[in-house]
Amino acid sequence: ADESSGYESESAGGERGGAAAAGGSRGRQRRARTAFTSEQVCRLEKTFQRQKYLGATERRKLAAALELSEIQIKTWFQNRRMKLKRQI
Repeated sequence: ADESSGYESESAGGERGGAAAAGGSRGRQRRARTAFTSEQVCRLEKTFQRQKYLGATERRKLAAALELSEIQIKTWFQNRRMKLKRQI
């Protein structure tokens, strides 16, 4: 399931000292943080200004255009809505 989620597992640096033990589940690796390019962020922000919520079809199209997973798009929009809520 993790391979198809669009995230890469953290393998470059190995496990960080105690990160797995602190989480309580040794068998799972942490997912690498997604580093969005400036072009991706710009497109995401423009889309967010037009509409705060994306339907499944819109999310699928945007994910394909930006070469990201649908889960990454969904999470970005959730985080962006929370950021807007904090600013208000």
